[in-house]
Amino acid sequence: MSDTPPDRLSTNPRSPFFDMDVLQRGIGIRFKDRVRNDVEEYCISEGWIRVAAGKTRDRHGNPLTIKLNGPVEAWFETPAPDAEEKAADVE
Repeated sequence: MSDTPPDRLSTNPRSPFFDMDVLQRGIGIRFKDRVRNDVEEYCISEGWIRVAAGKTRDRHGNPLTIKLNGPVEAWFETPAPDAEEKAADVE
């Protein structure tokens, strides 16, 4: 597993961009020079994030989201398990 987060990721299990292994490592998102913890989906190359629009829900019970455009940075909160093993091998 690399230390670079995916270009696009979603927290919705029904999305094709959902990846549980990546989400378990924890993803940090900086949007317009502010760290955000409420991001539902992001795309670095297209420069947008989706966040919940309050507590409103659609007819299927999913949170309504709004798309915000701007510069997006993403990083992993915890290092890759492979990276820890390689660091131990080097020492």
